[in-house]
Amino acid sequence: EVQLVESGGGLVQEGGSLRLSCAASGFTLGTSCMGWFRLAPGKGRERVATIDALSSITYAASVTSRFTISRTNDANTLYLMINSLTPEDTAMYYCAADWTGRCLSFNSWGQGTQVTVSS
Repeated sequence: EVQLVESGGGLVQEGGSLRLSCAASGFTLGTSCMGWFRLAPGKGRERVATIDALSSITYAASVTSRFTISRTNDANTLYLMINSLTPEDTAMYYCAADWTGRCLSFNSWGQGTQVTVSS
């Protein structure tokens, strides 16, 4: 059974940091394109960062250098390090997998982890 389980969210003060984790099972994370997405109240879903099977990484312009996506193939886990958090980062964060590795169609999703940033 394919499963993605996010963790690491929480309530933090502005300027703080969080590391989100996404534990994958039922497939090999390293041969897929993995992505982090977020959904904030009143806004559409935003693709925050992706890493493909060749370790090519892309970020949304809105997050620039504050976000770092990485993965540990041995542990089959995806990470998102977020620094210098602002209230605008408050959202539900989801990890997702595109098994084709092309980062075009994400077909498996986790349940999300909530990040709330207080000013």
